[in-house]
Amino acid sequence: MYKELREGIERRLQLLVEDQVDGEDEKFFRKKQLLEARDSQIVKAKAFGKVLFDEGEWTRYLVHFKYLIKQDEYIYLEEEVEERTARIENQVVVEDKAAEIPSIVSVEGKEFTHLVEEFEERKGFQYDRLKAVQYAERWWNSHNPAYRYFDVNCTNYISQCLHAGGAPMTGYPDRSRGWWMGGNNWSYSWSVAHALRWFLPSFKTGLRAEEAGEPEQLQLGDVICYDFQGDGRFDHTTIVTAKDRRGMPLVNAHTTNSRMRYWSYEDSTAYTENIKYKFFRIKDDSF
Repeated sequence: MYKELREGIERRLQLLVEDQVDGEDEKFFRKKQLLEARDSQIVKAKAFGKVLFDEGEWTRYLVHFKYLIKQDEYIYLEEEVEERTARIENQVVVEDKAAEIPSIVSVEGKEFTHLVEEFEERKGFQYDRLKAVQYAERWWNSHNPAYRYFDVNCTNYISQCLHAGGAPMTGYPDRSRGWWMGGNNWSYSWSVAHALRWFLPSFKTGLRAEEAGEPEQLQLGDVICYDFQGDGRFDHTTIVTAKDRRGMPLVNAHTTNSRMRYWSYEDSTAYTENIKYKFFRIKDDSF
């Protein structure tokens, strides 16, 4: 990473730790507000990065943030890996912002409200939440070569976690039915956030879920879907991997790779005041 970028990030992190960041630094200011609302504080923060390439006067770089967070007597490590772009003039960073990442909310004009058909073969399973979380932890910042990787990888990653927990694939080879990946192909519900949002509460056998009214009702291994714009098109998915001292979910995710991140995403560059959430509790056949 260029010296100017490194020094700029270190300075911003220090202000965050010292609770001196202001509204001009939107990313860290929102994080500060979120921490205050949770009665939490960052006791230590670090960042590691590397330059990816130059785009004219802009430099695209990758930065790995680590935040040691204290909430009452509970201390945990939150991590986030973000692509950013910066413009440097006369050895001074004059502008720095999150890189634009495409969002996949539909494929080939498909709508996903009628994704499921009743004649699917019944496939029962018992959901191993520990294995799903272990998978989420193992691969939160890397790619399992056994699966295809996407530029927008959040839902693909969550599907892998659910499958690691024992959820059976079904519907192959019809992309508009079931939930599966195989043969260098995949269903919409496996890889598209909006499709998974409709699939989970609609399917009657195998992988399925019931909607919860509040985030604190979720358990480890459950799923949250995000509609950042509040326009009815869901464009992000996370998995619950821990709970904070208030019983609120901490989540892992891909695309902007995140670990133990607070579920509401109020500190995300994609966040808007119109955001809507869907909370899904994974159901199985253990009853």
